[in-house]
Amino acid sequence: MRKGLTAVMLAVLSVAAVCAGVPVEVELVTVRKIWDRAPHNAFTDLVWWRDGYYCAFREGRGHVSTDGRIRVLRSSDARQWTSAHVARRSGFDLRDAHLSVTPDDRLMLIGGAAPRKKDHQGAPTGSFVAFSADGTEWTEPQIVMEPGRWLWCVTWHKGKAYGVSYAAGSGERYLSLHTSTDGLKYDTLVPRLFEEGYPNETPLRFDRYGTCYALARRDGSGATPRSAMLGVSRGDYTQWQWHDLGAEFNSFGGPNFIQLPTGYWIAAGRMHAGGAHTAITLLNAVDHKMTKLLKLPSGGDTSYPGLLWHNEKLWMSYYSSHEGKTSIYVAELKVSYPCPSCGAAMKTVPLLVGLPTEAMREQLRRGNALLADCVGDPHNPVFACICTKCRKWKTAEMKHWQDLPKEFGTTVP
Repeated sequence: MRKGLTAVMLAVLSVAAVCAGVPVEVELVTVRKIWDRAPHNAFTDLVWWRDGYYCAFREGRGHVSTDGRIRVLRSSDARQWTSAHVARRSGFDLRDAHLSVTPDDRLMLIGGAAPRKKDHQGAPTGSFVAFSADGTEWTEPQIVMEPGRWLWCVTWHKGKAYGVSYAAGSGERYLSLHTSTDGLKYDTLVPRLFEEGYPNETPLRFDRYGTCYALARRDGSGATPRSAMLGVSRGDYTQWQWHDLGAEFNSFGGPNFIQLPTGYWIAAGRMHAGGAHTAITLLNAVDHKMTKLLKLPSGGDTSYPGLLWHNEKLWMSYYSSHEGKTSIYVAELKVSYPCPSCGAAMKTVPLLVGLPTEAMREQLRRGNALLADCVGDPHNPVFACICTKCRKWKTAEMKHWQDLPKEFGTTVP
């Protein structure tokens, strides 16, 4: 496997993306092929759990085949990977792996399950789950949604799993929102969540305030709308507002997104202009817009990224056939924040909440923090981007830049 794990170092060829007015820069540091043993390796996800990275993906004879199985790899450094588990279920093509951590600290695997009779033959798809307490020993894949409705992935929030299902067969084409307390039995919270065009693969994410966001792929032909949609909901998550992200993101395959400590949202998926490729985007949850930032080394059969923020870096798994065979890759990316006004590199500092103490004021004077006149969690602070040259600061949720306090940075460390 030594040939298959060749590292492609791109630190010298610094590939970065800076968009005018967008205070986010993404630089590709390295990308490594981590697996290519099966004829077709695809549809990934990536998490950090306990003391290691876990990457899950499908293996099979082809993109659509009867022998689909899910392999889980483990690594301590995101460089050297070993196989930890292979999930199979007789009579089913297992697809599109997604990983999450349950409230009781188990690793959960969810994916598609299609009772396919022949390779390259269509089949309705449902969903399976499996669990592990150590990353090595797993429960047998259990069907939790019957073929015809595909619960594509779940996100845990305050003890509940939330997920969106879509029509993966001959049924009506609409999204539904489901919840579960154990990951096995699902209740339908919103039967008809969205039904314009053919909405399908849809991950959910929650911000620190409990707002839920949905990033929905749409497909179709002719006049059928295909642009990606952003859904937003608060409260009990039964009422949603939907925003069109534009034709640039038509058929945004394998969508995923993650909120950085600064509050900015990074998304990734398949784009098509100039040929199919996997791209990283900035998702503006305030203005409901998305901007392409960076094209990953990719092409052909590609996308389905996993996104992870760990050790002050963005990590991304994905698959691609740009080197001739569909293989699994992991990219290491550096995220920085250039000032939209002057271009200077901004620093990020926490917003300290609560009654100001002398220690907090000293952090302000040293330029290591800002004092927030708002309610927040002192153990999970909001981070702000600051430009010491322009003397301005802003969080991702704010529309306008604010002046830095006069005391900020007045004490030399």
